[in-house]
Amino acid sequence: MEERLDERKQKILKAIIQTYLETGEPVGSRTISKYTDLNLSSATIRNEMSDLEDLGYIVQPHTSAGRIPSDKGYRLYVDEMMKEKDQEVSEIKELMIEKTDRMEKVLKQVVKMLATNTNYATLITGPSYHRTKVKFIQLSKLREDQILAVIVVEGNMVKNQIINLEEPMDDETILKLNLLLNTQLNGLTIEEISLGMIKTLKEQAGIHSAVVSGVLDGLEETISSTDEEFPVFTSGATNIFRYPELSDSSKASELISAFEEKEQLVEMLKETVGDEDMENTGIQVYIGSESPVQTMKDCSVVTATYELGEGMKGTIGIIGPKRMDYENVVDNLKTLKAQLDSIFKKE
Repeated sequence: MEERLDERKQKILKAIIQTYLETGEPVGSRTISKYTDLNLSSATIRNEMSDLEDLGYIVQPHTSAGRIPSDKGYRLYVDEMMKEKDQEVSEIKELMIEKTDRMEKVLKQVVKMLATNTNYATLITGPSYHRTKVKFIQLSKLREDQILAVIVVEGNMVKNQIINLEEPMDDETILKLNLLLNTQLNGLTIEEISLGMIKTLKEQAGIHSAVVSGVLDGLEETISSTDEEFPVFTSGATNIFRYPELSDSSKASELISAFEEKEQLVEMLKETVGDEDMENTGIQVYIGSESPVQTMKDCSVVTATYELGEGMKGTIGIIGPKRMDYENVVDNLKTLKAQLDSIFKKE
């Protein structure tokens, strides 16, 4: 069984490979000594590089004083990187499941409490993802003719995209493409990835430009699908019957069915998220015919947007008669908004 490299040798090997992938030039000890987190002298690095060469992880091209990675070096780097990324992706998935369960419990409690405090019908949406950014992209070989792209976007949404290859790819090329895509795309939203940038990426990928297209397709799918994650929790629909002007049977049943079907509510809330709000508090008031939903033209609707960090936003809504106690409703929403902001931002 092969000996495991100590942490220092692994760091030096990683620095050599990353530098070589970026520059294409053999790497000398002086270049490596500039890696800030190594804090080692050139002499120590020279000794370690000599050991790495004896162990077969790096080789010296005849014409140069520097070293380049061997296949064995690339293999170790790829295996370690994959281990790290797999760990990261599984942690992200676990965290999201745990967060989603807890978030649903919190939101259901909030919507009930709001209905009790105001005596109106209330609703709240789980998070929708806005202006989602790329977190990281990880390419790995599935078969000779297939690559798996794992795409992670803000809000920790994970998408696995299988890309068919026209030409087989070696480990070094996959690493270079990983580096290229992550360097260029991390931290950008889909709107910020311009046609010019895509053209440059494809040129740099050369014969593997189809991989860039596959990753961009996966990215677009991930970001557009995140907008569909829009759960709505409601409470207090029967409070509508407390108000004579809303309780005649046709109006009330229309309102209650709008509540039960939820589609109209989702549409309304999607529209309200983009609207200008009152004093930048994230609170909007729609009176009567101002409401974006036809069935609510006899009501007033007050909505507030709350933030969960990571580009995610949700909406709280209160539906009641036009003569609702606006001050009480706005106070309740302000308090809740602040509580939700702090609950979800603490994590």
